[in-house]
Amino acid sequence: MRSHLLNDTTAEQYRRSVTDGVERVAAKLAATDRPFTGITVDALSPRVDEIDLDKPLHDTGAVLDELEDVYLRDAIYFHHPRYLAHLNCPVVIPAVLGEAVLSAVNSSLDTWDQSAGGTLIERKLIDWTTERIGLGPAADGVFTSGGTQSNLQALLLAREEAKTDTLAKLRIFASEVSHFSVKKSAKLLGLGQDAVVSIPVDHDKRMQTVALARELERCAQDGLVPMAVVATAGTTDFGSIDPLPEIAELCEQFGTWMHVDAAYGCGLLASLKHRDRISGIERADSVTVDYHKSFFQPVSSSAVLVRDAATLRHATYHAEYLNPRRMVEERIPNQVDKSLQTTRRFDALKLWMTLRTMGADGIGQLFDEVCDLAREGWKLIAADPRFDVVVEPSLSTLVFRYIPAAVTDPAEIDRANLYARKALFASGDAIVAGTKVGNRHYLKFTLLNPETQASDIAAVLDLIAGHAEQYLGESLDRAS
Repeated sequence: MRSHLLNDTTAEQYRRSVTDGVERVAAKLAATDRPFTGITVDALSPRVDEIDLDKPLHDTGAVLDELEDVYLRDAIYFHHPRYLAHLNCPVVIPAVLGEAVLSAVNSSLDTWDQSAGGTLIERKLIDWTTERIGLGPAADGVFTSGGTQSNLQALLLAREEAKTDTLAKLRIFASEVSHFSVKKSAKLLGLGQDAVVSIPVDHDKRMQTVALARELERCAQDGLVPMAVVATAGTTDFGSIDPLPEIAELCEQFGTWMHVDAAYGCGLLASLKHRDRISGIERADSVTVDYHKSFFQPVSSSAVLVRDAATLRHATYHAEYLNPRRMVEERIPNQVDKSLQTTRRFDALKLWMTLRTMGADGIGQLFDEVCDLAREGWKLIAADPRFDVVVEPSLSTLVFRYIPAAVTDPAEIDRANLYARKALFASGDAIVAGTKVGNRHYLKFTLLNPETQASDIAAVLDLIAGHAEQYLGESLDRAS
């Protein structure tokens, strides 16, 4: 079994095995003509269930053959231009190369004596990001597993900075379309069910600052503590960006921590055309960024950034075997001092490889392309009498629904849209997402692939309409 360990004696075997895997994936990418095969859970489950994990195949080639059958053939391929569903981006090749390197070397980014140069690369990227945001010379941060963890850590810091022993008094303010991780974080942090105050949004799905001011005033009048305001720069459903400068003013007025969830909108930090859409982010106390959403990085690649590095002490715990206090005095940089995680992958390497190969402008150009495509797609949908589109895009998301000319029952229209999404997924021709707007079912395009064209959007709209019309026709047949 030692022959499977990666070391100096198995380097050639490693080269052959990885090359075989890369060639198979490359062949699959080259041959993929739709984002999904349409396979069902019932069809795929038996193939996985029948595999006996206690009976190994003893050959990576045979394992790859098996993997083709249970995974590669039926995987969801985000690189396809008609994958239009969730916040999954196609990935850039330099980042995939970085993934291969970091997996093989297997550095752990918790302590200097497990990562050395990896520590310095991550710190350099954190500094680069905080400079792009404009957080100032005292800023710092750390890579995380994703936006949910970043939001949790930011709100942990805000809770500790609120300086109250009565958790029941703490309040977090977030828009009604903010990410669910805000409420989840409140629960994990031991706050009450009423801790998150939902602020209504305007027609463009942006937080209403008048309503926020009213709730902050009410909080003060009731003797409660405004722990944090979570502004969103790119909501999951709509891509909407809250009015950051106005929110910053209110946070300053009420002495409240300002957190910006820019998991989606962080691509604007590299934008050549639309950077001004997140003006005001530089006034935040903490910021969440997901490079694996709008920097075209493989999952996972995320970070939480803070204006004041000293606030990261609230996540610090010293263990003698790992990062004893004396290491701080010796100026040994241990990233675990800043992180909620201990063992942690060198995910920063992917972004490093990307920036060193493409540059920030290269990333920004790709993100600008999808933002511009969304604008073009919005015009298409708005001009199409078959559809109702909710808001003009701030980033690259379009929320809409099919509206039949001959049907007026909202519930029946809901069912037609749900059917269309399900039928489209089953066909494998395209994948779209769904959400609710005012308790009605809508469909959603999340455009993160620069290879997607307006013609793809038009074709998918026709497919949706066709499936919806088929459902409504069958519904009328059943009714008669």
